[in-house]
Amino acid sequence: MSMMQEFKTFATKGNVVDLAVGVIIGGAFGKIVDSLVGDVVMPVIGKLFGGLDFSNYYLPLNGQSAQLTLIEAKKAGGVLAYGNFITVNVNFIILAFVIFQMVRLVNKLRKEEPAPTPAPAPTPEDVILLREIRDSLKK
Repeated sequence: MSMMQEFKTFATKGNVVDLAVGVIIGGAFGKIVDSLVGDVVMPVIGKLFGGLDFSNYYLPLNGQSAQLTLIEAKKAGGVLAYGNFITVNVNFIILAFVIFQMVRLVNKLRKEEPAPTPAPAPTPEDVILLREIRDSLKK
């Protein structure tokens, strides 16, 4: 089999197409979760903690003023942007939880009912005849 035929066989398998669809949907879903975390969750968390904005939390590494915004501090030199790290972690936890719930739902839907027990096989004719002989001998 030539390499092109092998590649064609590989690329047309259902699993590869399913994976491609999953990656595309996952990328789009990731953007939705990013927006959810950045625009909905983190502002609420910030409000609960007294107006904190995690996205601008950083430690200056090149002597920048700690009063600068994260973008300005990055322009002035290296920073350790731990606030952004917190936001990304919250994003990951939400995304992982949603995917877990989706997999859980799919597994419940896939769970098949137990197979019915098969009907007993018909008794062979010779066994029936032997039983009749046994019963007649008992009488």
